[in-house]
Amino acid sequence: MKSSDEVEAIVVLMTAGSREEAARIAELLVGARLAACVQIMPEMESVYWWEGRIERAPEILLLAKTTRDKFAELEQNVRAIHSYDTPEIVALPVAALST
Repeated sequence: MKSSDEVEAIVVLMTAGSREEAARIAELLVGARLAACVQIMPEMESVYWWEGRIERAPEILLLAKTTRDKFAELEQNVRAIHSYDTPEIVALPVAALST
């Protein structure tokens, strides 16, 4: 059981359509203290279903280190500035963390 001063760390995966958009998202989240760190990965290709067909598109992956209690606000902020109608925002629990 966690003590009241422990927080649950999570990593949030998000994609953006451009490096510029990824940088805006990262700066917003770190500036608002909704993430301790956001890493912006190099461009990759995503393959996905959209409106009944398979699509391919270049995307940028962001990895945000934060806590579960900040996720809802982080998600709201990302949705407010994201160019996608349905941005990918996935929270994963952290099994272990170096200190």
